[in-house]
Amino acid sequence: MPPMADDRPVLVLGGGPAGLMAADVISAAGVRVIVVDAMPSVGRKLLMAGRGGLNLTHSEPVGVFLTRYGAARDWMAGPVGAFAPDAARHFASHLGQETFVGSSGRVFPKAMKASPLLRAWLARLARQGVTVRTRCRVTAIEGADAVTIDTGGASERLEGRAVVLAFGGASWPRLGSDGSWVDMVRARGVGVADLAPFNAGAAIAWSETFASRFAGEPLKRIAIACAGGRVRGEAMVTRGGLEGGAVYQLNREILEEVGRAGKARLEIDLRPDLTFDDLLARLIRPRGKQSVSTWLRKAAALSPVAIGLLREVSPGGLPAAADDLAMLIKGLPLDASGLAGLSRAISTRGGVRLEDIGPDMQLAALPGVFVAGEMIDWDAPTGGYLLQGCFATGVVAGHGVLRHLGVVLATVQAENSQEKQIETERS
Repeated sequence: MPPMADDRPVLVLGGGPAGLMAADVISAAGVRVIVVDAMPSVGRKLLMAGRGGLNLTHSEPVGVFLTRYGAARDWMAGPVGAFAPDAARHFASHLGQETFVGSSGRVFPKAMKASPLLRAWLARLARQGVTVRTRCRVTAIEGADAVTIDTGGASERLEGRAVVLAFGGASWPRLGSDGSWVDMVRARGVGVADLAPFNAGAAIAWSETFASRFAGEPLKRIAIACAGGRVRGEAMVTRGGLEGGAVYQLNREILEEVGRAGKARLEIDLRPDLTFDDLLARLIRPRGKQSVSTWLRKAAALSPVAIGLLREVSPGGLPAAADDLAMLIKGLPLDASGLAGLSRAISTRGGVRLEDIGPDMQLAALPGVFVAGEMIDWDAPTGGYLLQGCFATGVVAGHGVLRHLGVVLATVQAENSQEKQIETERS
């Protein structure tokens, strides 16, 4: 009698976008999968990402797209080549979520929400036989054949044929990615770069007067420059600094400047839509009996928080000369001491070192164990690059598992055999 087929499941540890994508690829090939997650439900960071409109990917050319991954751009060329931005759009479409390209080039589902996509995705995984186990915290990784989980006071050993690690980084720890996996993985001989915040706010020491009055106020239609980089967009004042898309896109420059000089100088253009000369022409008009705040609001169209910023950096009083005031409005200086902490970061940098990962996302130190998503040492700004990176590495890890198990090879051999048969019949 032939030996019985190995029916042990593949264990996917982590139910975020990367883990679910790996589970999708593997289960679609008929391999049993168990997804293990510490939270009461899976996909929580995906739902968080969709609060302001689920930015799935970006429509810019792939060559430009890859530059967004900074030092990891060459490494990310493999996963993004295997699962390109267009593939992410097809993926959403197959789940009943058509997409559109926004004016910024970002790609969103027409529903502008994550929940319909997640519901459809989980339904498909269920049809493919995927088992999801929640409220289960992984406490030990033995290797490709077993992990230990804590199910809420009781310890359980799960056996499998392969393991996919998709724990996430350490951003938004209340959603499940708390970085507790680092010591576990290091203990098995895998190199891990320390986790640090990315896509996080700039830490700025405001005066108590400014912070108490303006925390939570948006700065709209501004431009921020740092170390040669310049971004137009919006930002939000927090008690500890500035956060928002325009700040996140300058995170690399901020970190480099802090590493070089101990601080990063930001220059805020409060009216990027006006040239210096146009602004000056408005400011040289007589103020009359208007208060300074009313005059700046009317002449320069500055919001109360923008005027508050001008006062914050001018403790001795605003410049009296119109050209000096125009220069300040066009280049308001702020010093950032670094980035805000992990609890408010959208993503992290650091993670499993790239040199410890094979082309199939298999760990060199742990054969049969694969890795995907944010827990790998790559980073990217917001704009669709984060989800694309998680989806793409999840796809490659899933195919890597199938190759490891011999499933893909068997499929290819069957397809080749079928093609030869068709050719024979035609001849």
